[in-house]
Amino acid sequence: MELYKDNYYHFYNRSNNRELLFKERDNYIYFLRKYRFHLDEHLETIAYCLMPTHFHFLIKIISEDISELKSKIGTLQSSYTRGINKRFRRQGSLFQKHAKMKLVDEPSYFVNLVTYIHQNPLRANLVDKQEDWEFSSFQDYVELRNGSLPKKELILSKFENPKSYYKFSQTIISEVKAKYWI
Repeated sequence: MELYKDNYYHFYNRSNNRELLFKERDNYIYFLRKYRFHLDEHLETIAYCLMPTHFHFLIKIISEDISELKSKIGTLQSSYTRGINKRFRRQGSLFQKHAKMKLVDEPSYFVNLVTYIHQNPLRANLVDKQEDWEFSSFQDYVELRNGSLPKKELILSKFENPKSYYKFSQTIISEVKAKYWI
């Protein structure tokens, strides 16, 4: 897929064979540090969620140098894999081939995608409430944490305040549960 500056993308990948990408809390933090180190100068992060076997980010590309960005994404995954391989005395690839990037060009889709990203831990039954999952930008969106990674303005500008976003996300959860989870 071609990538372009100033476009938004759903950036995601999963582990090989559903192996855990993150075996312990420190692994999530280690991945986020590496993500920032390798990608901060190339993109803005709108929302994210790290799951035990995969990750999701909504990003905006801010770099002119797309080939360097692609290289840095590969470096992120390979350097994280090296660290995990060393830590857990394992060998081989941790991620499925290349990370995926899906263009998000429908403004109406932004809020739905962020909600989808934030609801991942609920759908996987890892938590009872979205705000209980530490490795997602949801806590930042609803002011339970003041992290500097997500640029929340794009999404929160569509709501009166963070409480309105919280209420919206809960309504969507109820509708999705009623329709698909039961």
